[in-house]
Amino acid sequence: MATENGKKANLLNHLSVGRLTDESVFEVVMSRGYVPDVSLNTFKLVMGYIIIFIALVAQFYKNKFPENRDFLAACVILYIVFIGILLFIVYMKEKNTIFCTHPPAGSLSSTGLVVCSKFPRFSHLYTLTISSSEPKSICANESVQLTKSVTRWFTKDGVLVEGFFWKDVEALIDDYSRGPKKSS
Repeated sequence: MATENGKKANLLNHLSVGRLTDESVFEVVMSRGYVPDVSLNTFKLVMGYIIIFIALVAQFYKNKFPENRDFLAACVILYIVFIGILLFIVYMKEKNTIFCTHPPAGSLSSTGLVVCSKFPRFSHLYTLTISSSEPKSICANESVQLTKSVTRWFTKDGVLVEGFFWKDVEALIDDYSRGPKKSS
């Protein structure tokens, strides 16, 4: 989606604007020394492989031994349980999460970030939230949030004005970093 003038999105396509904005948030946060935490993505991928394996076993076993319904029923139950776990993770844990990070190298903090975005359909307001990956940790800061119109960051041709965007996201990261510690 890059042009010779910069990153460009179709302003008439809500998903295009949201995707480009989310990708740019990732770039800003990574430029600050944070490292992506892919453990949840890896877990979801393993769960997906297990689900595929169960489905394949059930399919081929059914064709080979059609009289053994107990094994097939067990496969169906396992399949439903693993799909349920995967859906629970996606809908309850991730919600609007773009990505998670580990703390930057050499940081005094022992928690990474959880970066979430909301860009409702038919709205020009983009909300970015940064919180701790371990909210109950003593090192966790309060969540910070930024809500701005995407018209501030895009030209009428759909080109992202990265200077304005980076400035706003970096200010939000700074607000989180120097924010008061949680009291608990």
